[in-house]
This record gives sequence, C-alpha cells and structure tokens, in this order.
Amino acid sequence: MGAIDTPMLEIAGAAKRFGGVQALAEVSLTVAPGAICSVIGPNGAGKTTLFNLVSCFFRPDSGTIRVDGRSLAGRAPHHLPDFGVARTFQNLAVFKHRSVVENILVGMHSRIHADPFSAAAFLPWVRRSEVVARERAEEIIEFLEIEAWRDATVGGLSYGLQKRVELGRALAMQPRLLLLDEMVSGMNQEETEDIARFILDIREERGVTVVMIEHEMGIVMDISDQVMVLNFGRSIAAGTPAEVAQDERVVAAYLGSTRLAA
Repeated sequence: MGAIDTPMLEIAGAAKRFGGVQALAEVSLTVAPGAICSVIGPNGAGKTTLFNLVSCFFRPDSGTIRVDGRSLAGRAPHHLPDFGVARTFQNLAVFKHRSVVENILVGMHSRIHADPFSAAAFLPWVRRSEVVARERAEEIIEFLEIEAWRDATVGGLSYGLQKRVELGRALAMQPRLLLLDEMVSGMNQEETEDIARFILDIREERGVTVVMIEHEMGIVMDISDQVMVLNFGRSIAAGTPAEVAQDERVVAAYLGSTRLAA
C-alpha cells in the first residue's frame, strides 16, 4: 500500500471492557486523509471511550489503532503530538485565568523540544522557536476570528468563545488528525454555524483530518463525509450521512428521531 493510500485513522476490532460493562465491542473505523468523519450514537454508546482509546488514555483490550500507518500500541497521551493528533474535550479544558494567546501558546509548546538546560539558558534556537510559536499563535487567533479577545482572560469570555480558544489550542499542536468531542454542545445556532465553518476551513485550508463526536445532527449531516453510529458499544451503521440517515437501525437507536432525515 502506497503512502497516499494509508488511512489517517484506522481502528480494527477495538474492544474495551470496564468490569462487567462492555464499553466497546469489535469496533472498526477507517478514515481517509482529509475526511470529516462523525461518530454518533445515544448517550452511553461508547463514543467517548473510543476517543479515549485513540487519545491513549485507555488501552484497548483487543484490536489495533493506527494513525497514518503507525500503531498507537503502548503509547501514552503525551506521545500524541508526535503522531500529529490533537483533541478537544466535551467539558471545557481551558486555563480560565490565563489570556487567549497564553492558552494557545500552551498547545504550541508541544512542538518546542527544548531540554531543561537550553530552555533555562534561553539559547538562540530556543528564542527563535518562541518567536515562531508566537507568530503561529497570532495566525490561529486571526483564523478563528478572536483577535478582539486576544489579551482577554478566557474565563470572562462567553462559552462559545471559550470553545474557540480550546479549538485554537488544539490547532496550535499542528495536528494532522483532530478529534473534536461534542464541539458545539451548548452553543446557540449562530455559534454552531461558526464552528461548522471553521471545521470545513480546517480541512480545506490546513489539510487536517477531522473526527468528531456530535449530537447536533444538523452539523453532522451538513459537513460530514462519513458517519459511524455506535449503540451499546457496537457499530450498527456506517456510510455517508444520507445512507446512515435512512438506516432503520439508526432510526431505532434514536427512538425514531426525525432529526436524522434533515
């Protein structure tokens, strides 16, 4: 298989049990480079467990997970930047007492590999890395249209803007694979539309592959290239948004919700 054919994310037969609960059972998913893939399902379906496996917070009991052809077996969360993976969380994970630009620089520093001596001495190459990091942070701030709040304390911003800051920090890690965990949860319609636009721009302008957990079916159906549906830890459907929306098992899992046909 040539490099151009290598999936950005390949999950094969992933399973995870917590005590007597089978959180995931033989779940497989292949996401091509540059795709936007949504993972949907009712609460408790195993979506976040799947993300936690890809994020190396948990290890699968069986199965394999590869990012751009490289196995994540035995890796820890701090290895993810080396694999080009970044993630946002369902619950806000920002530094609320720091400024917008400081939050984004936290993500940028995962790409500055200075040893303690070099950092303490602030050697020329470390200074140059810091300058580049700040330039990239400013570019991300402009990209996400949060220039007006650059120096604002994040805790004083609206929920929607705080989520943008968290997205900016993930982008600062220069990911090739971006995991978004319920990015628009709790947002109003305008904020949701803004995030949808940013996700499309992240794919188109930055070439980033996006996998997102989402309950808002409007954004799922509008911007996804593929959708996988989990229910009780198992994949019950996968395909294009149109194919998944018409799958009887999916409709049943959502108790006949008509939102899927939107």
